[in-house]
Amino acid sequence: MTTILSIQSSVAYGHVGNSAATFPLMRIGVEVWPVITVHFSNHTGYGAWRGPMLSPSDVADVIRGIDDRGVLGSVDAVLSGYQGAAEMGAQVLSAVELVKQRNPDAIYCCDPVIGDVDRGVYVRPGIPEFMRDRVIPAAQIVTPNHFELDFLTGRVTTTVDEALDAADALRATGPDVVLVTSTVLADSDPDQMQMLVDTVRGSWRVATPKLEHTFTGSGDLTAALFLAHYLSGGDPAAALGRTADAVYSVLDATARAGSAELLLVSAQDQLVSPDHHFEVERLR
Repeated sequence: MTTILSIQSSVAYGHVGNSAATFPLMRIGVEVWPVITVHFSNHTGYGAWRGPMLSPSDVADVIRGIDDRGVLGSVDAVLSGYQGAAEMGAQVLSAVELVKQRNPDAIYCCDPVIGDVDRGVYVRPGIPEFMRDRVIPAAQIVTPNHFELDFLTGRVTTTVDEALDAADALRATGPDVVLVTSTVLADSDPDQMQMLVDTVRGSWRVATPKLEHTFTGSGDLTAALFLAHYLSGGDPAAALGRTADAVYSVLDATARAGSAELLLVSAQDQLVSPDHHFEVERLR
């Protein structure tokens, strides 16, 4: 059975971070060990929230406690998302290093949460540079959105070829696989959202209809599912297709219900048997 150590935020209400990753991964048959970095009442997009931020030493204690059980060697991958502060990012890298000591075949998947096209950078100062300079080179899989891809590579990409060239440049800094989770490009259908995956073996894309609303946590869900499907077979194109089918099907169900939060429980069957299926196209 695939096992993922997921180091992310948690919320009581709604679905972001580990609250968007843990249940979906379990629903598709993956063992998940969630380690939380914050425990908030709700995601910060509401403008107000309550709850504690854990310290890097708290996270280190949890990781050490897991290691005390002698089980870190069974971890296939570490997944991280929003890191809050550079100090927490450094602790995540320490956890990755420890897992790889216990299992040299384990991989690290980083969702480099920095910002988005409609909001710009929304993390604390210093985090974007820490992501670029320290975290990305340590990861085997990275899952930036379009805005984050441009920031991490210092480029402005407006076409598919430019986005793939930027993904190639990002891979040159360390990762094996770059999944660009959402792009709207000038040479593509404006009514579609594209996901691109770039590897040394080739590049692929899948296009899905653009929904009227965006949903906080959809990137966390996408990164988690892509990692799980990639681990199950090592095929980036197949992982891309399965992820796009499931994520769009959940988002569509959420939009049709008029919910502001992902309907991961009521739409859980979409994670396993999605209603929607999309063609994966090889680009390079």
